[in-house]
Amino acid sequence: MGDVRRRGVVALGVAGLVAPLALVATAAPAQAASCTTQTGPYQKKVEKFLGRPVDGVQSAADCKATQNFQKKHGITPSAGYAGSVTWGVMDLMLKQRAVGNNPNKEGKCPTNKGRIACVNLTLQLSWIQDGSRLVYGPVPVRTGRDGYETRTGLKKIYWRDIDHVSNIYNVPMPYSQFFDGGQAFHSVGLSMWNPPGSHGCVNMTKTTAKKYWSLLKNGDDVFVYGRKPGT
Repeated sequence: MGDVRRRGVVALGVAGLVAPLALVATAAPAQAASCTTQTGPYQKKVEKFLGRPVDGVQSAADCKATQNFQKKHGITPSAGYAGSVTWGVMDLMLKQRAVGNNPNKEGKCPTNKGRIACVNLTLQLSWIQDGSRLVYGPVPVRTGRDGYETRTGLKKIYWRDIDHVSNIYNVPMPYSQFFDGGQAFHSVGLSMWNPPGSHGCVNMTKTTAKKYWSLLKNGDDVFVYGRKPGT
């Protein structure tokens, strides 16, 4: 979260991010540095997602492929174990891909507000629309973790700071666009699927954050709805 008090607003929530916490997968083995030989409870699903032969039995190649996926997205421990956290990330990716180019199919994000940025917490997706016309997206985002949830409802962008730095976590928040207390859209240098999530902000890649910066302005609406898995 940035120090928004200099703008006369008390930061109501916490945003930004810190180093990802180590998550404990279901019955995950202890070894984190080397590849595990243990078959995980989601072995077949993980194998299918990674394009591996689906036999439900851990192999050295299965482990290496799973471990590479875990390292890419900051999933710890990165032992190549097909546990609940790893499958949860993969399952979310599949659901995001299934949305295609119609993120507001259910009509939950208002179409009577003109230009509006929508955030679907359940699917961890965001997009910009103008009425019913899709302007940009949908793109994967990284929202608040358990205990620091991104707050739902209709909001407005009230402050933009392209070179913002969080005074709480002392981390950069480039292209920050604040819409609810200390919660903002901003870029991060992490995978959008890096668990467990932010401290309330809507994290984006630099490319997405720059696009949002160019398409939005102070006073534009933001609508956040749904519930992030695990919160």
